[in-house]
This record gives sequence, structure tokens and C-alpha cells, in this order.
Amino acid sequence: MAQTTNRLRVTELDFDEIKTNLKTYLKSQSEFADYDFEGSAMNTLVDLLSYNTHYNAVYANMVSNEMFLDSAVKRDSVVSLAKHLGYTPRSSTSSSARVNITINSPTGNPSSLTMSKGTVFRSRVNGVNYQFVTTSDVTIIPTEGVYTFTNIDIKEGTLLKSLFTKDSGLASQRFILDNENIDTSTIKIRVQSSAVDLSQRSYTKAENILDIKADSEVYFLNVVENGATEISFGDGVLGKALLDGNIIIAEYIVCNEELSNGADTFTLQSAVGGSTNATITTVIKSENGSARESTRSIKFNAPKSYSAQNRAVTAEDYKVVLPKLYNNIDAMQVWGGEDNDPPIYGKVFISIKPKTGSSLTTSTKDTIKNTVLAGKNMVSITPEIIDPVYICIVPTINVYWNPNITSSTYTDISSQVRQTVVNYKNTDLKTFDSVFRYSKFVNLIDLSDPGIVSNITTLRCERHFDAILNQESKYTINFYNPLFTQGAGAPTNLSSTGFNIAGRAQTIYLDDDGAGNIRSYFLEEGSSTKVYVNNTQGAIDYATGKMIIDQLNITGTVLDANAVELYVTLNSNDIVSVRNVLLMINEDDIVVNTIIDKVATGESSAGTEYQTSSSNELSRTGGSGIAGASSTISVNGSGSSSSGSSGSSGSSGSSY
Repeated sequence: MAQTTNRLRVTELDFDEIKTNLKTYLKSQSEFADYDFEGSAMNTLVDLLSYNTHYNAVYANMVSNEMFLDSAVKRDSVVSLAKHLGYTPRSSTSSSARVNITINSPTGNPSSLTMSKGTVFRSRVNGVNYQFVTTSDVTIIPTEGVYTFTNIDIKEGTLLKSLFTKDSGLASQRFILDNENIDTSTIKIRVQSSAVDLSQRSYTKAENILDIKADSEVYFLNVVENGATEISFGDGVLGKALLDGNIIIAEYIVCNEELSNGADTFTLQSAVGGSTNATITTVIKSENGSARESTRSIKFNAPKSYSAQNRAVTAEDYKVVLPKLYNNIDAMQVWGGEDNDPPIYGKVFISIKPKTGSSLTTSTKDTIKNTVLAGKNMVSITPEIIDPVYICIVPTINVYWNPNITSSTYTDISSQVRQTVVNYKNTDLKTFDSVFRYSKFVNLIDLSDPGIVSNITTLRCERHFDAILNQESKYTINFYNPLFTQGAGAPTNLSSTGFNIAGRAQTIYLDDDGAGNIRSYFLEEGSSTKVYVNNTQGAIDYATGKMIIDQLNITGTVLDANAVELYVTLNSNDIVSVRNVLLMINEDDIVVNTIIDKVATGESSAGTEYQTSSSNELSRTGGSGIAGASSTISVNGSGSSSSGSSGSSGSSGSSY
């Protein structure tokens, strides 16, 4: 059957196909039977029609994409769609610090002294000055003539004020704070009766509509176009309505987000009691500054927030509710007490890796438990915030490469492999519940450069404990993964960095005997012979990865910060993070050995000059039990070894 051509096909959206369809359709019409569609004039007209159709198709496709949360690309569209689910994206968050301030020689030695809201302090981070301000008035009475403000919270940013006058004659009147870096947690709204009546009432942010009545003095907050913040008020049914002439006074802080985190030295810029001479002691350095919520995060969290309905009952609810209320979360894990080891019923455990630092301060934990989660969690369930446990993976990578098929040098190969490891760490090991997948890891290394033929990669894992000095103490360390063992008498698995103990002048180390015992020893002077101090210093459970070190009276450590690092080889090269465990790779611990593959280059005769690498990490350490005892594989220019920034092989893990 002949195909009908007197109808215009409208299914194609590609420009060339649209043009072909138009030409086919026009040729089928008797009015254009003798036209030359390749002629300049007609061809231009067909091009014009095709472009118009193509533009409309693209526009219609883009508009339809922006109508759905899953496919929307523009931030304004995502924010608007999230609003339908009752979700307000997190705003920028100001970095905050806590300080003690002693005012020296205030004018007149007053009986009391007030530090006003908006008092300015200055600090410097990475060579840039940042302004910090107080958010409320604080009044003190001097103690023995000393004027000290204790535990004063200051926030980074500029304190601003915006005024609006209610006018019902403006049908589309909106109250918009036009700055995308506003920390919405600092917004304070007061409503003045009129320009004549100066009485003011404070309004609070509406959190739960079930608690709002017709006369409730509340305001509603929404994120609108271009990242601005809109303030709205009730209609007399859901919240108190504004009257004509009411003046809205909005105070808020515009901040620099995370850039000022880490500020720990402050100077007073505003006079307090007529004096800027002040002694400032930092109690808590600035922290918790963060950027506004990303578009991807909004798309992920909005539907889950809707399902949680602003309450924290299940573990998944906490994962949704808490990031809405507290910004400084890089990764979070939540599990019920029934899943804890050992089980503790009636509790929910929360582990947070902050965006800055490795753990939360005690004051931040208390704020989250007692303020942020207040009213969200069940009365019968107590939240407990615990620190993440970091297991550091220490890879030794022996890369075989063929210089005949790549323009890269051995230095380039080493750098590319190192970057591959860093990229893997930043993508696959960024969150809790992650798994280090060995086969994927080594495959990515092979793909780092066309000249790489293969690689032999061995892994050690490191954890550290902080020694309690000059006191007999018991230490429990868990790797949460089974440990490799060949039984009693086999090369030792456990190794450690050095420390000193009471009654001994030598540096002490730890190893294991393969039968479940942890031993302490020192090295005979001038040799590598071990002299054991205690053959039952502790116990090691190879099946679970748990170690208990008994009654060590440590007086000092080789590493800084009283740290003792423990290194083990796991039973599997696939490593799992459990509960509050985070896997990580320190860039300084990456060891890369580049070895020319003489079989691939054709230099080796019958494989006689091929240089092999051990696939067993215990073979590499030789069972020495001393952390960092390793050998370099490259010989006489056949390859190169690099470890971290120092370029030396087998460096021990750094303290963190």
C-alpha cells in the first residue's frame, strides 16, 4: 500500500526531520507541484517554518519538564514544586562562635553594662576579614569591678533591617527580603501599629498549622524567585491578619556561609560602655556555617519530608527532618536502639559527620537534642548523638605499565593513579552505609592511563585510640569487619605505632599471635628482635574485628595528640561500614609504586625478567607488627615509588 504523503507528519522534533516533513507535505499539494524546494527563496521559507516549529517544540519540552519535580532543572521551579509538598529549602547558615568578653575600663565604671544587639566583632580566616555580630542585648553586673560577658554567641554576617507598610490597596503587595544569603534562622519580625502608634508586637514563625488560631501572631516564610525570602501573614482564619498602616520590621543576618568557619580570634569593633578595649577568649571557634540547600538536595528531600509529615518516628524520618533544621550535616546515619550493639531499647542513635571537622561539639549535640528535635520526636524515645567512627583504608598500589603505548611518564602515572583514588574516595566513600568494593577500585586504577597494564593493590586498615596518660586504662577498638588470620604461629596481622608505658624506658608496640591474643613488646636495641613484655595484653576477635586492650598505663606516644594507631588486614578486600562507621582514605597514606612491565614492552625473554608483587599484605609487612614497616618494589630505575606528599614508601597513617 502506498504511503499517504498529503498529511503533515508531526512526530519528529529534530530540525532536519521537521524540514523534510514540511517539504514532503508541500510537494504532495497540487498548488506546489512544480515548485523547486531547493531554490533559495522557497528553501528560506521552509527553513523559517522549520526553525519556528523546532523552537516551539523545544520550548514546550522545557516547560513540561519544569512542571514536575523529578525533571525540573531550574532552581526556582524546583523550589516552587517543593512548596506544594510543604517543604521549605534550607537557607544559607551563618557561622557562629561563642566567646567570653571582658571590657577593660568602661566609661564611668557603671553599676551595670549592656552589650547591644548588633555589636560588631572582626575575625580573619584564610587571609579574609569577616564580621561577627551579637543577636540580642546582654546586660551584666560587674564582679569585683570586672565587666565580663560570659558565653556570648556571635554570628558571622551583617545585621540588616527592612521596613514594609501594609497597604490593602495594593492587590499584589508582597514582603520580600531580596538577598539569597539570608540566614532565615536569624529573622525576627515585629509589627508596629502605625507611623503614629509606635507600639510593637513580636511575631513568631509558623511551624505547625494545627497550633495556629485566628489571632495567632505568626508569620509564614517561603523561598521565592531568585533565592529571595518572602514573609507573609495570616488572613484572620489561619493567623492574625495585618491592618492597613501596620509597619513590618524585619531584622536578619546576611552571611558568607561556610567561608568563615574556623575563626578563633576576635577583636571588638563596636564600643561597649564607651570602650573598645576588650579581652576576648574564644570558648567555641566559629562553626556550622553552610551554603543554602542545593537543587539536587531539594528534589531528594521534599518528597521524603512530605511522607515524614514534620515528625520523627522512624529512622528514615530523622534523616529527613534533621537536615531541614540543622544545616551543618555532610553525612548522617540513624538507627533504632533495637539495632544497636548491644540493643538499647527506647533510644534512637544519630551519628553526624559535620561539613567542618570530624565530629560535633558537645554544645552542638545538646542543642540538636534539646532544641532542634524538641517537639518532633516521640516522648518515649530518647535521641542519642554519637560521633562517627573512622576506619582509614591504606592502599599500596603496584602499577605495571608500558611506556611504549603512552606519552605519560612514571610521575604522570603515579599522579593519575593517586587522583583516581581521591576521586573514588570522594564519590563512593562519602556517606554512611558505603562499601569499599575492591574489584571496582582496582578496575578504576587500570583505567587511569592507557599505559597501565595491570595493578596489584593490597590494603591495610587503620584506627586509632586516644591514650589516657598516666592512668591504667582499658581500650576497646572495633573494625566491624572480620580480620585475616592464618592461625597461631603465622605472621602477625596487628601492628601499631609506638608508645611508652610506666616502668619501661623502651618504645612499646602491639601485635597479635594469630590465636586471639594481643601482645606488647619492644625491639632489642640495634636489632629487629622483639622482646615481649606481655603476651596477653589483650584479646582480638578475628571473626568480628573487635579488640580489647587491657590495663595499659601509657605515659606518652610517638604520635602527636596522645594517639596510638592500630593497623590490620581484613579478611575480605570488600570493606563494609556499619552503623556509625565511615570509611575514608587519607591522601598522605596512598602508596603508589610504578613498575615497567617488561613482558608488555618486549624486553623480557620468556618472562624471565618479569618483576612480581605480592598480593598478600602480610607478606609486604613481613609480619613485623610495626606500623609502616614496608619495602619499596622499584629497583634501578625500573619504576618509582611515591607515598603521600613526602614521596617515601610505606609511611604510617597520620593522626586525625
